[in-house]
Amino acid sequence: MKHSGKTAFGIFLTVFLLWFVMKDVDFADVIANIAKGDVLLLSASVLVATFGFVIRAMRWRILLLPVLPESQLQSRFAGVSIGFMANNILPARIGEFARPYALSRLEPVSITAAFGSLVVERFMDGVILLLFLVIPVFTPSFPDVTAVFEGGGLAIFQGAVALVLGVLIVLVLMATLPRQFMASARIASRVLPEVWGLRALRLLEGLLESMAIMRDPRLLAIGFSWSFFFWMWHGLSFWLGMLAFDIDTGWFSAMFTEAVVGFGVALPSAPGFFGTFHASANFALTTVYGVPETQSLAFAFAYHFGGWIPITAIGLWYTWKLGFSLGDIGSAQEQVQEARVDA
Repeated sequence: MKHSGKTAFGIFLTVFLLWFVMKDVDFADVIANIAKGDVLLLSASVLVATFGFVIRAMRWRILLLPVLPESQLQSRFAGVSIGFMANNILPARIGEFARPYALSRLEPVSITAAFGSLVVERFMDGVILLLFLVIPVFTPSFPDVTAVFEGGGLAIFQGAVALVLGVLIVLVLMATLPRQFMASARIASRVLPEVWGLRALRLLEGLLESMAIMRDPRLLAIGFSWSFFFWMWHGLSFWLGMLAFDIDTGWFSAMFTEAVVGFGVALPSAPGFFGTFHASANFALTTVYGVPETQSLAFAFAYHFGGWIPITAIGLWYTWKLGFSLGDIGSAQEQVQEARVDA
């Protein structure tokens, strides 16, 4: 699907989901609940969430080790910030490509190898979030198991399991059989136009280079440990944000909510994850935990927008400081596709 198609579908889904979560709710009541929120707790929540991007940059060092033995935290944080800023204001999830593009301009690493490290990162995130989705279900405080495994909850759970298992199978094959995988890809690329075939092979070479971490048990364990720490830290921001709106359903509910949101925002949406975030949070808190809808939506709107502002501003500042333009960032996907893998 081209950028225009992705953008149109994402906007449609955002509008639909926002309508869906608000159709039985008076928006004035949501605003009133936002106004009654604890500003200090919400500010603490946003601060914790924003520092989480520093933790992401720290974790990235481990994932980059097979292709970049030494890298600066500031460079990695700049890449993370620019990537999330791009996802927040530009269409078609361009931030997934802007992040490796920015790092490749700051550190001696190919853009495709940097992109490959993010594929590993997404896999690790998926595994941890799947655990965070399942663990709360088996705790005494979980209110209603049937709400999770029926209707929309079942679809989310099945989709999460299928996604993680599918990625796991592909990554294991790529990591354990890189030569065979590359040989098969060369044969398959012959059915594509020559230019597209070469681009696909170059991208795959970079991905396989980054897959080395999957063959190193020590690095893999460290990477998963960092991922677990990051999502526990991020869960703290959810918990504080929920408390700001008197949603005191416990730590495991914050863990469950961030997992549902984590998988929910993987769906296409308009820039900034509007709609997908709100519908996911509303499902976790209202459908599962029985929180009044105006309360859960007050949390969703305030937490989401509060977290949207700092990282967007930081990313824009790095874009300006490093001499990039939004046009450069917007063309990052083409840069990834056309880049040559460093010898």
